[in-house]
Amino acid sequence: MPLTDNTPSSIFDLLQALGHQKVVFCNDPDTGLKAIIAVHDTTLGPALGGTRMWTYKSETDALRDVLRLSKSMTYKASVSGLNIGGGSAVIMGDPRRDKTEAMMRKLGRFIKNLNGEFITAEDMGTNTRDMEYIRMETEHVTGVPETMGGSGDPTPIAARGVLMGIKASVKELFGADTLVGRSVIVQGIGHVGENLVKLLREESAKVYVSDINEERVVQVSKKYGAQPVANNTIFDINAEIYAPCALGATVNSRTIGKLKCAIIAGSANNQLEDENIHGRMLLDKGILYAPDYVINAGGLINCYSELMGFSKKRTLQLTENIYNATRNVLKLSKAENISTIEAANKIAEKRIADIRKIKSSY
Repeated sequence: MPLTDNTPSSIFDLLQALGHQKVVFCNDPDTGLKAIIAVHDTTLGPALGGTRMWTYKSETDALRDVLRLSKSMTYKASVSGLNIGGGSAVIMGDPRRDKTEAMMRKLGRFIKNLNGEFITAEDMGTNTRDMEYIRMETEHVTGVPETMGGSGDPTPIAARGVLMGIKASVKELFGADTLVGRSVIVQGIGHVGENLVKLLREESAKVYVSDINEERVVQVSKKYGAQPVANNTIFDINAEIYAPCALGATVNSRTIGKLKCAIIAGSANNQLEDENIHGRMLLDKGILYAPDYVINAGGLINCYSELMGFSKKRTLQLTENIYNATRNVLKLSKAENISTIEAANKIAEKRIADIRKIKSSY
């Protein structure tokens, strides 16, 4: 169902169509906080998801983003075999200019009032320091600094998971999962993107890097021996793997026609502008797409491990399982001639349905 600025009366229909349980609008003039918390599904456990801060063009864009992010978290947890549900929070504003301690702590109060139904972590525009501020108001937060008993920055684990997804995709397409000599475009070199560049170079892959921040491109390319590429020319590069690691919806009707890659596998959430249309377009074009929520689950796994008290060794084991999870999705896609996103959704939805049967007996 489409969501537009002039259809506010359809919000409840939209929530029902997407399966959301709860959406909370958080407004606090004293701190400048304007945020939305979405709880998608808690069948597997309390909803866990990041808090994103972004300069959205409209409140409708913010709502659309939080609804998609929270749903993908449900599916991400399910397909990863975690006992956790899906949720998300977004804050409207410029994180470099508008964010304050008071704002983050006020969000913590809103989260506290949900009584454990939603647990947050860092996302684009927030960091471990922000999680520390939220922790001052509520215990329902993960990814706090290690000095406070948390697991710290989840982005290295997130990048490790994406690497596992890339290797599983390469194995499916080329018969071996070695990345030696393979070429990869990494679009977006934030925390996860930079860690992925590092891991890919350690695997002796040829890496192209691109970002809207040109200074960052120069810095990262020099640091890891990657090749810088202008942001508006990435689809002109003839690389085998395209790794979107910035905002979503970069795979759409306009860009699919330009893509020269054999594999799409990156950390960005909601990479397909429309799952049904563009998942099928990629299948028909013969481009192997590793569904984003399958291979970018490392950050969620890191936060889940913190909640469960798992060791770092166990966290790495769970992250490396992304390799097999990706292989299972690709096998189902091939066997049933359906898009990889359809295959991933079928696997995730089956587990949720199975666990719902168990819980209904209480």
